[in-house]
Amino acid sequence: MARIAASHGAVYSRRADHRLKRRIEMPRLRCAVLGATGVAGQQFLVALDGHPDFELVRVGASARSAGKTYGEAIREGGHSKWYCREPLPSVFAGLPVEDAGHMSPDGLDVVFAAVESDAAKVLEPRFAERMPVFSTASAFRYEPDVPVLIPGVNPAHSALIATQRRKRGWKGFIVPGPNCTTTGLAITLKPLDEAFGVERVLMTSMQATSGAGRAPGVAALDIIDNVIPYISKEEEKVERETKKILGGLWEGEEGIRDADLAVSCTCTRVPVLDGHTESVFVALRKKASVDDVKAAMRSWAPLAGTQYFSAPERLIEVQDDPYRPQPRLDRDAGGGMTTVVGRVREENVLGGASGVKYVLVSHNTRMGAAKGMTLVAETLLQEGWLR
Repeated sequence: MARIAASHGAVYSRRADHRLKRRIEMPRLRCAVLGATGVAGQQFLVALDGHPDFELVRVGASARSAGKTYGEAIREGGHSKWYCREPLPSVFAGLPVEDAGHMSPDGLDVVFAAVESDAAKVLEPRFAERMPVFSTASAFRYEPDVPVLIPGVNPAHSALIATQRRKRGWKGFIVPGPNCTTTGLAITLKPLDEAFGVERVLMTSMQATSGAGRAPGVAALDIIDNVIPYISKEEEKVERETKKILGGLWEGEEGIRDADLAVSCTCTRVPVLDGHTESVFVALRKKASVDDVKAAMRSWAPLAGTQYFSAPERLIEVQDDPYRPQPRLDRDAGGGMTTVVGRVREENVLGGASGVKYVLVSHNTRMGAAKGMTLVAETLLQEGWLR
């Protein structure tokens, strides 16, 4: 416990230093959250509370919520619809809710969007004409000029922003995050691909109910004492996005060449509140022992030494305890931004020069959603894309 407390203290100290430094250097960027009353939108409010780089000044939601204060909008019917474990930041409770469909971009520098894909197709380009848009929706993930970014995993893909601006005539851009199930998988595959090459991947997910929002199939009587063996469109997203994220830019930076690997998965829903667990089987192109694989993951630290406010000390933590990782024990590692890996073993069925299998836990509503997208925005701000 003392070690954990010391680690958290170091993170908070680093964040405080970063906050002070950023405020001295330049003013914060004024931002809005679209879909602010939904589950992902609420996570954005938590991620932006006290942020040194971004000042949340406006919130947008459905026409039904428009005209109310944010605090009123999430207390419809006399009961709270605030779903985050953290309390609603009091500084945001009095913000007036605007109709996202008619929201003006005037006075804003950045938009964080947490709307459904159909709405995103209409709303996000309207804002991207003038400013950066960071999205949790899948609406633009598969466009050839749109990078799907995970900090530390594929930073070179940010070069596509210039292509996107040129082709679409925008001053801003759209950068979506990956599906929350893709996030932990891609993070753990990246150091293996760099060190040994990845040839084939099989994955079975056991996904938390919070990843479904309030969608059908996760109501109490459906999920308790049960496993839901199907999540609509999830498997296709994971398979497609993983190859895009781990791929490389075409010559001339006109698009992304998918990684030369095969990905197949089965995605299920289990009665866990937060934290996706995934059982992963990987065929490697080069010979590697279990110790080699663990060392590659442990030594991979692409964000080491950075001062990003939302970044964890490590993107991957490897456990030797055979009973770890577990969602209840490991989902909050690194403030919910660290993917925890365990049960690393040899895999002898998939072929390849050698194989490995492991279990991971990744926090789906933090690194896999709003907080992860906030970290993406921080990295692009540092690279000069936001000013």
